[in-house]
Amino acid sequence: MAEKNEKPRTIHTVLRVPFEMALGPTWTRFFEGLREKKILGTKCKECGRILVPARPFCPRCFEPMEEWVEVAQEGTIITWSYVNYTYFGVTADMIPIVPTRIKLDGVDGGWGGRIGGFDIKDFDLVNKKVKVGARVKAVWSGERHGHLRDIEYWEIIE
Repeated sequence: MAEKNEKPRTIHTVLRVPFEMALGPTWTRFFEGLREKKILGTKCKECGRILVPARPFCPRCFEPMEEWVEVAQEGTIITWSYVNYTYFGVTADMIPIVPTRIKLDGVDGGWGGRIGGFDIKDFDLVNKKVKVGARVKAVWSGERHGHLRDIEYWEIIE
Protein backbone atom coordinates (compact mmCIF):
# COMPACT_ATOMS: atom_id res chain seq x y z
CA MET A 1 0.00 0.00 0.00
CA ALA A 2 1.24 3.49 -0.90
CA GLU A 3 2.33 5.86 1.81
CA LYS A 4 0.34 9.10 2.21
CA ASN A 5 2.91 11.35 0.50
CA GLU A 6 3.91 8.81 -2.15
CA LYS A 7 2.77 9.56 -5.71
CA PRO A 8 0.40 7.00 -7.19
CA ARG A 9 1.80 4.69 -9.82
CA THR A 10 0.76 5.59 -13.37
CA ILE A 11 0.98 3.95 -16.77
CA HIS A 12 1.48 6.03 -19.90
CA THR A 13 0.22 4.38 -23.07
CA VAL A 14 -1.86 4.92 -26.18
CA LEU A 15 -4.97 2.83 -26.61
CA ARG A 16 -6.46 2.16 -30.01
CA VAL A 17 -9.99 0.86 -30.19
CA PRO A 18 -10.98 -0.52 -33.59
CA PHE A 19 -14.70 -0.47 -34.25
CA GLU A 20 -17.34 -0.89 -36.91
CA MET A 21 -20.47 1.22 -37.15
CA ALA A 22 -23.64 0.36 -39.04
CA LEU A 23 -24.45 3.41 -41.19
CA GLY A 24 -28.12 2.76 -41.81
CA PRO A 25 -29.96 3.63 -45.03
CA THR A 26 -29.52 7.43 -44.93
CA TRP A 27 -25.77 7.55 -44.34
CA THR A 28 -25.24 4.59 -46.68
CA ARG A 29 -26.85 6.53 -49.53
CA PHE A 30 -24.92 9.69 -48.57
CA PHE A 31 -21.56 7.88 -48.61
CA GLU A 32 -22.37 6.04 -51.84
CA GLY A 33 -22.98 9.47 -53.37
CA LEU A 34 -19.45 10.52 -52.39
CA ARG A 35 -18.09 7.45 -54.17
CA GLU A 36 -19.85 8.75 -57.32
CA LYS A 37 -18.48 12.32 -56.85
CA LYS A 38 -21.85 13.61 -55.66
CA ILE A 39 -22.62 15.49 -52.47
CA LEU A 40 -26.14 14.51 -51.41
CA GLY A 41 -28.29 16.22 -48.84
CA THR A 42 -31.79 15.66 -47.57
CA LYS A 43 -34.49 18.33 -47.64
CA CYS A 44 -37.08 18.91 -44.91
CA LYS A 45 -40.62 19.10 -46.27
CA GLU A 46 -41.64 21.29 -43.30
CA CYS A 47 -38.98 24.03 -43.12
CA GLY A 48 -37.27 23.53 -46.49
CA ARG A 49 -33.76 23.28 -45.08
CA ILE A 50 -31.24 21.13 -46.95
CA LEU A 51 -28.76 19.37 -44.69
CA VAL A 52 -25.39 17.83 -45.52
CA PRO A 53 -24.43 15.26 -44.45
CA ALA A 54 -27.88 13.83 -45.12
CA ARG A 55 -30.13 13.23 -42.11
CA PRO A 56 -33.05 10.84 -41.69
CA PHE A 57 -35.06 13.55 -39.88
CA CYS A 58 -34.92 17.33 -39.47
CA PRO A 59 -33.35 18.24 -36.12
CA ARG A 60 -35.42 21.43 -36.09
CA CYS A 61 -38.87 20.11 -37.12
CA PHE A 62 -38.42 16.42 -36.23
CA GLU A 63 -40.00 15.54 -39.58
CA PRO A 64 -38.70 12.70 -41.74
CA MET A 65 -36.34 13.93 -44.46
CA GLU A 66 -37.13 11.72 -47.43
CA GLU A 67 -36.34 14.08 -50.33
CA TRP A 68 -32.79 13.74 -51.65
CA VAL A 69 -30.99 16.64 -53.32
CA GLU A 70 -27.63 16.73 -55.07
CA VAL A 71 -25.96 19.90 -53.83
CA ALA A 72 -23.27 22.19 -55.20
CA GLN A 73 -19.63 21.21 -54.93
CA GLU A 74 -18.72 24.82 -54.27
CA GLY A 75 -19.15 26.98 -51.23
CA THR A 76 -17.79 29.69 -48.97
CA ILE A 77 -15.25 29.40 -46.15
CA ILE A 78 -16.94 30.03 -42.79
CA THR A 79 -13.80 29.53 -40.68
CA TRP A 80 -10.32 28.05 -40.97
CA SER A 81 -7.14 27.48 -39.01
CA TYR A 82 -3.50 26.57 -39.63
CA VAL A 83 -2.19 23.50 -37.83
CA ASN A 84 1.57 22.96 -37.90
CA TYR A 85 2.09 20.53 -35.02
CA THR A 86 1.43 16.85 -34.43
CA TYR A 87 -1.11 15.47 -32.01
CA PHE A 88 -3.00 12.21 -31.57
CA GLY A 89 -4.08 11.03 -35.00
CA VAL A 90 -2.05 13.68 -36.86
CA THR A 91 1.46 12.61 -37.80
CA ALA A 92 4.41 14.69 -39.03
CA ASP A 93 3.79 13.71 -42.66
CA MET A 94 0.27 15.18 -42.44
CA ILE A 95 1.29 18.69 -41.36
CA PRO A 96 0.83 21.44 -41.97
CA ILE A 97 -2.91 21.18 -42.56
CA VAL A 98 -5.50 23.91 -43.09
CA PRO A 99 -8.80 22.59 -41.70
CA THR A 100 -11.85 24.59 -42.72
CA ARG A 101 -15.60 24.79 -42.32
CA ILE A 102 -17.48 25.48 -45.56
CA LYS A 103 -21.04 26.57 -46.24
CA LEU A 104 -21.96 24.77 -49.45
CA ASP A 105 -24.13 26.76 -51.87
CA GLY A 106 -27.81 26.20 -51.10
CA VAL A 107 -27.16 24.14 -47.97
CA ASP A 108 -28.01 24.98 -44.36
CA GLY A 109 -25.08 24.36 -42.04
CA GLY A 110 -21.41 23.70 -42.60
CA TRP A 111 -19.17 21.01 -44.05
CA GLY A 112 -15.70 20.22 -42.77
CA GLY A 113 -12.65 19.69 -44.92
CA ARG A 114 -9.16 20.90 -45.59
CA ILE A 115 -7.72 23.44 -47.97
CA GLY A 116 -5.23 22.31 -50.61
CA GLY A 117 -4.09 22.85 -54.17
CA PHE A 118 -1.12 25.09 -53.39
CA ASP A 119 1.95 25.10 -51.11
CA ILE A 120 0.35 25.17 -47.67
CA LYS A 121 3.80 24.96 -46.05
CA ASP A 122 4.16 28.64 -46.95
CA PHE A 123 2.21 30.27 -44.11
CA ASP A 124 2.34 33.74 -45.67
CA LEU A 125 0.80 32.36 -48.87
CA VAL A 126 -1.90 30.54 -46.88
CA ASN A 127 -2.67 33.73 -44.96
CA LYS A 128 -2.92 35.63 -48.24
CA LYS A 129 -5.18 33.12 -50.06
CA VAL A 130 -7.37 31.60 -47.35
CA LYS A 131 -9.95 34.06 -46.04
CA VAL A 132 -13.36 33.80 -44.41
CA GLY A 133 -15.76 34.38 -47.28
CA ALA A 134 -13.40 32.95 -49.93
CA ARG A 135 -14.98 30.66 -52.52
CA VAL A 136 -13.86 27.02 -52.71
CA LYS A 137 -14.60 23.94 -54.79
CA ALA A 138 -14.26 20.23 -54.07
CA VAL A 139 -11.30 18.33 -55.49
CA TRP A 140 -12.06 14.62 -55.55
CA SER A 141 -9.65 11.83 -54.72
CA GLY A 142 -8.67 9.67 -57.69
CA GLU A 143 -9.77 6.56 -55.81
CA ARG A 144 -13.00 6.85 -53.85
CA HIS A 145 -14.36 4.45 -51.24
CA GLY A 146 -17.58 6.07 -50.02
CA HIS A 147 -15.81 7.98 -47.24
CA LEU A 148 -15.47 11.62 -46.17
CA ARG A 149 -11.90 11.53 -47.48
CA ASP A 150 -13.24 11.01 -51.01
CA ILE A 151 -13.03 14.79 -51.23
CA GLU A 152 -9.25 15.09 -51.16
CA TYR A 153 -9.31 18.82 -50.42
CA TRP A 154 -11.09 22.10 -51.09
CA GLU A 155 -9.43 24.41 -53.56
CA ILE A 156 -9.64 28.21 -53.46
CA ILE A 157 -11.48 29.60 -56.51
CA GLU A 158 -9.58 32.66 -57.71
